[in-house]
Amino acid sequence: MLKRTVLAAVATLCVATAAQAEKITVDAKLPAYKTTSGVSGNLSSIGSDSLNNMMTYWAEGFKKKYPNVNIQIEGKGSSTAPVALIAGTAQLGPMSREMKGKEIEDFEKKYGFKPTKIGVALDSLAVFVNKDNPIKSLSLDEVDAIFSKTRKRGLPEITTWGQAGVTGPLAEKPISLFGRNSASGTYGYFKEVSLKNGDYKNTVKEQPGSASVVEGVAKDVAAIGYSGIGYATSGVKAVPLSDKKGGTVYDANYKNVLSGKYPLARMLYIYVAKKPGEPLPKVVEEFLKYALSKEGQQVVVKDGYDPLPAASAAEQLKVLK
Repeated sequence: MLKRTVLAAVATLCVATAAQAEKITVDAKLPAYKTTSGVSGNLSSIGSDSLNNMMTYWAEGFKKKYPNVNIQIEGKGSSTAPVALIAGTAQLGPMSREMKGKEIEDFEKKYGFKPTKIGVALDSLAVFVNKDNPIKSLSLDEVDAIFSKTRKRGLPEITTWGQAGVTGPLAEKPISLFGRNSASGTYGYFKEVSLKNGDYKNTVKEQPGSASVVEGVAKDVAAIGYSGIGYATSGVKAVPLSDKKGGTVYDANYKNVLSGKYPLARMLYIYVAKKPGEPLPKVVEEFLKYALSKEGQQVVVKDGYDPLPAASAAEQLKVLK
């Protein structure tokens, strides 16, 4: 997940980017991707649903440059990535959260070294409501009271929209909860940050993918759900958030992600099995270089996520050496 320190580093690397206009464009300093010889073979990616579309777009662009590369993409949840990397059924493990200690431990038992993580994009994990819901903002304290049965942030349980501050016809309606299943990195990140590792309510309708969450919220005026901002549609809106009730509220936009002010900002990763002191297989290394290039980060914007500033992308590239 995207730690505050990582966010601060990204903001420091590209302060000017944080003051950009509303339209998101990639950093002009990002290098263009340069093709090389000897890239062929099979490439398999298993992991995050949040990154599934992005990985597919990257694969399409990469295959145009290297027709002899066969790429398979599977996105059923971040928890499937470590398992696939350990089993050797995938060379790329996209994850919307960092690996857990046990996952790293299991990986190290198999390979004798730790997995390598490469940050490939930024994301605002959004709390979505139906487009016709008049709510102006929420705090993570209130989000916890809505989604969690243990409510570790301390507020009383919130079950109706009126209790969340909504007036009018929607006020008396019970809140309909949509979320991801436990295989999802988004499920884990939201649980850790928003619920402070509390337990989800049993009434959360767990969905196999982010698109299903957003679709459910779009169809139900009383619904609320969480998903990466890249899955936003015209039927929903992202609620501006503060960390604490009564705190400053921030929109889920690029500026607030770069500055670290948006409370559900995170990094999206691809994990690989890179033996220290040895290069990655060429097809794997070039795919990652492509993802971190200007062309690759344009794909990030196309998919609705936030691109890395050039200096941050350069830091990620150093990990490949």
